Amino acid sequence: MPDVQKSADFDPRHEGNFFTTKADAIINWVRANSCWPQPMGLACCAIELMAVGGSRFDIARFGMEVMRFSPRQSDCLLVAGTVTYKQAEVVRRIYDQMPAPKWVVAMGACASTGGMYRSYPVLQGLDRIVPVDIYISGCATRPEALIDGMMALQDKIRETKSLRGLWKPDPVTV
Repeated sequence: MPDVQKSADFDPRHEGNFFTTKADAIINWVRANSCWPQPMGLACCAIELMAVGGSRFDIARFGMEVMRFSPRQSDCLLVAGTVTYKQAEVVRRIYDQMPAPKWVVAMGACASTGGMYRSYPVLQGLDRIVPVDIYISGCATRPEALIDGMMALQDKIRETKSLRGLWKPDPVTV
């Protein structure tokens, strides 16, 4: 048996039985690896969004295979395609119904900036009605770009402060 150097913080009997981490790290790891997107396929990019759910690109390996069509059960709004002013009200209402924490992904040139449609019925960027976390470029966006964007969203989720403002001191009554 090899000679193990003993110190105050190391006990070989406990090796491999436990580890320490921050609560933020655990919460963010769970949130990043179990992200449930709500797809809003408004135009051509929705076809590429469907391709990502298939076996060739397999978004399930990132924990995002559960596409929810109810805003109350999702935490990521995936807007794919052209957003018109008529549709903007619906997108905002769906965003408001999602529980916190929530993230928004603008997929494609049309959702990000209005695309080639510089006309009166088209919203010139999703960020005018909801805060956008990730922009994915392309017309139409390639499935590989969407996977890259979703991995960037996972990185962003892992870096957030999960427990901020959770424990507030009780109000003092006099």
